Amino acid sequence: MSSFRLSDVISKISAVDPKLDQAIWDKMDAQARPSRSLGRLEEFAFRVARIFGTLTPEIKGKTIFTFAGDHGVAEEGISVFSQEVTHEMVANFIRGGASVNVIARFYGIEVSVVDIGVKGDFEGMPELVRRKVAHGTRNFLKEPAMTEAQAIQAIQTGVELVSEKAAQGVNLFGTGDMGIANTTPSTAVLCAITGEAPETVTGRGTGIDEATLKRKIEVIRQGLEKHQPRSDDPIDILCKVGGFEIAGIAGEILGAALNRCPIVVDGFISTAGAMIALLLAPNVKDYIFMAHRSQEPGHTEMMRWIGLDPIVDLSMRLGEGTGAAIAMNLLELSTHVLNDIASFEEAAVHSPEDL
Repeated sequence: MSSFRLSDVISKISAVDPKLDQAIWDKMDAQARPSRSLGRLEEFAFRVARIFGTLTPEIKGKTIFTFAGDHGVAEEGISVFSQEVTHEMVANFIRGGASVNVIARFYGIEVSVVDIGVKGDFEGMPELVRRKVAHGTRNFLKEPAMTEAQAIQAIQTGVELVSEKAAQGVNLFGTGDMGIANTTPSTAVLCAITGEAPETVTGRGTGIDEATLKRKIEVIRQGLEKHQPRSDDPIDILCKVGGFEIAGIAGEILGAALNRCPIVVDGFISTAGAMIALLLAPNVKDYIFMAHRSQEPGHTEMMRWIGLDPIVDLSMRLGEGTGAAIAMNLLELSTHVLNDIASFEEAAVHSPEDL
């Protein structure tokens, strides 16, 4: 039984207090440089400082949670890869050989790999975080993807993991995912919330051909028509067409907001989780940073719905937390911009007001 009741978590998530807003800008405007000359780095510094509620924010620890789960809908032949690849990639994450490991290692970010719903079990691997809800979701073309209890369990798992790390001093989090066919439930989540037609927002995921893309679109369309998820009910959406890693990511975002920490949302699958989190607790928007713009066609529509711009656009479409790792580095850099640049007075440089 989780120590975090979802309703209690939601009730405790408040918007960021704006009391320091003017003081943060005044501090940056007093720095020995032209006003607002560091562009979005100043935006990031401002947002991080107001989240922490201090003029001297410090990143004390950085963790990406890469949630791994399988999807019953994969049996419809909508991915280049078989479901076994999820299991194999989790092992690669644990060995440190995946893309997210390399990028995160370069930036000094911990990658915590979570089995939240992989089909099959793992031998050994003490580093793996074992929070399996089930051995993959069910095929949403035929039946609901998960039960309400499973959806809530997966969300609460994300909250718990963040809270455990926050208690250890980590205060910057990133999202990540692994799961063959997970662009299909993510697109279904997007369509369920926004009303977008599957044919306008469905992408090629792992690089499927035209025939498979048409099949994928049809699977999403039929699944939505069969289950009719309610656009304003995030639990209903997860139950009918979601994924365990999407739910876990939503929980991670809720957990970051609960612990007053910035959360960097990776790509397409992670943003589906962010949409669920925002429906559950709209105040989490104050804590969210969008890492990058994915090449998945639906991602731009997701970010438009959320109302936040990406930190970078590197034409990536991998997931895992790769974009989050890059963007987290820029957030940490922004705190040094706020804290370490000398003021006009400290640098003995004339400010515009002195001239």
